[in-house]
Amino acid sequence: MKDPLLDLESTRENGFAKAIHWPGYILALVISDLVMVGMGFRLAYLVRFDLSIPIFRLEVAPSLSYYLMLVGVMIPIWIGIFAAGGLYHRQNLLGGTREYALVFRATTIGVMAVIIAGFLGPEFVIARGWLLLSWLLSFLLAALGRFLLRRVVYGLRRFGLFVTPAILVGGNEEARVLAEQLQEWNTSGLNLIGYVDETQDPKSPLHENLPYLGKIDQLDDLIQKGNVGEVIVATSSIPRESILTIFKQHGFSDGVNVRLSSGLFEIITTGIQVSEYASVPLVRVNKVRLMGVDRVLKDLLDYGLAIPGLIFILPILALIALVIRLDSPGPIIHRRRVMGVNGKQFDAYKFRSMHVNGDEILEQHPELVKELAENHKLKDDPRITRVGRFLRKYSLDELPQLFNVLKYEMSLVGPRMISPDEMAKYNQWGINLLTVRPGITGLWQVSGRSDIGYEDRVRLDMYYIRNWTVWMDLSLLIRTLPAAISSRGAY
Repeated sequence: MKDPLLDLESTRENGFAKAIHWPGYILALVISDLVMVGMGFRLAYLVRFDLSIPIFRLEVAPSLSYYLMLVGVMIPIWIGIFAAGGLYHRQNLLGGTREYALVFRATTIGVMAVIIAGFLGPEFVIARGWLLLSWLLSFLLAALGRFLLRRVVYGLRRFGLFVTPAILVGGNEEARVLAEQLQEWNTSGLNLIGYVDETQDPKSPLHENLPYLGKIDQLDDLIQKGNVGEVIVATSSIPRESILTIFKQHGFSDGVNVRLSSGLFEIITTGIQVSEYASVPLVRVNKVRLMGVDRVLKDLLDYGLAIPGLIFILPILALIALVIRLDSPGPIIHRRRVMGVNGKQFDAYKFRSMHVNGDEILEQHPELVKELAENHKLKDDPRITRVGRFLRKYSLDELPQLFNVLKYEMSLVGPRMISPDEMAKYNQWGINLLTVRPGITGLWQVSGRSDIGYEDRVRLDMYYIRNWTVWMDLSLLIRTLPAAISSRGAY
């Protein structure tokens, strides 16, 4: 059999070449932050002093030179705060919305530093409106700059740049699921080059395009040959002693990160709490995904947008209801029984988009029955009314679900709501859906809606639950409008 170590020589060379791109990216981040923060301060001056906005009163004539000198001092301090906050550390970059949360925290600390300086030095006088605008605009523009640079890196990762060679340890079902997720998520930054396992048959690969590299005792040679930077251990696949050995050998190495899976599919997304009883650390699994401040933030976002949103669109809701009534006989609102938090079922509201005798119509098309059973969606559904097709195209049929949000049954952003009989489709992941409220929109909505396969929908839902932040919700809400207007995957 061919020695798998020989296949990793090219990976070692490419790994060195890829590593030199990171200093360039961090330099680009520094330049972007300098420019964007400076633009935020300048734009704040324009809005506060140069535009005639009634809420801003000009009690004294502002000095442009004074503010330019002030900005010249503040920008380096801002960048220093960014650096102290870990915004140029590789482990905090390109990892989801957490980076934007760090930007927000850093800009807030910067503003607080200016406020304290103004309190301690009475001669240090600045306009409060300018400072407030500077805080908001510097955050938004700095986040925008990082967002654009991140899009560039994601594109480069498709060509093998900004990726870290990784090896998976284990060959059981958990390892297979990990391999599947890591290989399909092509912007993760990990290049899974293969796996090691004690009992795996080399002729029966763990996953498509993932070679078997050898046994666990060959891991040292594989790391050196392949310039491996990440070792991912499926903890349920190997003995505890082997895990400890791997951690002792590589857990404190500067060149390699050892990452351990939870080994528990069903609870991996819910979070855990560790408490000590009689000097014994015991783990308790949270019953819901969001707790404490996270839950408060999500509730504020839901109600803060749903209530004014409903007031604003009430005339549109009335018009749609009238058109549905005129188009075809039947109720205006359709109630769909779906799964909620902790398995509690509820009726999700939608504008009726089908004929009331839909089952009879579907019986005339037996070829579509199987497709409906597999995907719970039909691309060319004969049951849909003329008005219903338009409503579905632009997701207008889902507007009544705002009332479900007010009833605390749904959220504006969340995983896709599913019916009780769909739970089996999620297999071991299904229990995770019961830890959060389903959403009107979500990752599936901005990723192609019904055009993506069922397995991809499950993967997107699990990613959202596992990685939720309020910044992710805001990002998905912003991306929902263009996704709905484009109507891609809507049927």
